[in-house]
Amino acid sequence: MSEVMGKVISGEAMGGLERSCTPSPADWIRLAPPEEGLERLEAFFGGHAYDPHRHDTYAIGYTLSGVQSFDCRGAKMDSTAGKVIVIHPDEVHNGRSGVETGFRYRMLYIEPFMIRDALGERAGSLPFVRDVVADDPRLLSALRPAFEALDNGLEGLEMDQIVVAIADALLARDPSAAKRSRSAVSSLAVERARHFLHEHFGETVGSEQLEAITGLDRYSLARHFRQQLGTSPYRYLTMRRLDHAKRSMREGLSLADAAFSSGFADQSHMTRQFKQAYGMTPGRWRAINATG
Repeated sequence: MSEVMGKVISGEAMGGLERSCTPSPADWIRLAPPEEGLERLEAFFGGHAYDPHRHDTYAIGYTLSGVQSFDCRGAKMDSTAGKVIVIHPDEVHNGRSGVETGFRYRMLYIEPFMIRDALGERAGSLPFVRDVVADDPRLLSALRPAFEALDNGLEGLEMDQIVVAIADALLARDPSAAKRSRSAVSSLAVERARHFLHEHFGETVGSEQLEAITGLDRYSLARHFRQQLGTSPYRYLTMRRLDHAKRSMREGLSLADAAFSSGFADQSHMTRQFKQAYGMTPGRWRAINATG
């Protein structure tokens, strides 16, 4: 498989407490080079893929083969080849194969601020897509260019083009988002908070710090932050820590060192947050994301 997947190799034996989480030898995840605000991957799972978890991003992708099954919004979802999946920030979901032969898919995780900025004044809130799995030729067409060269980074103009096309396709699925409004003051406050959290993910950030930076009280900021970015300030901070932890693990750091460098109290703290965000332990994630 390494000949086909380039830098990706299959799961390997794990030691210690995570031995029971050893992935199937057939499971793999192929990650594109990191981009600010956007993550791209292609993956295959032969059976169980993810425990229940939630992201702070939109998870938008499509199934390439097999049956991609998962639970979301209290119902079982099945996606087959060519179907498009849209999972909103903070929506709990899991993942597994609906057939014995497994499933293969591509997924793009895009931070809500990119969708917000791409839509600009045309939308007062993030689009909400009611059908998690659907036939959506427009959104499928918008997604495909993001995966044409997964081993390469995206050029700035290329990324802009992709994000705009995806944002427009999402707004087409939720025209009501265009009828809502947001104030310029709240937008500026949320963006200031987001930038501060992004730059200080390794530190303990207090509510009073964000109040001083944004000019909003902590509860108003939390409401505006969720309206515009789909999650809470603390959840956003945690996910930036996890982003850094994943990069550290791919660069060869131990789980303990990755946790310490990313601002977690210890390895167990990182592991709990990691499972909540990605539906698997850091050890399993590292095994199927190895860069051999």
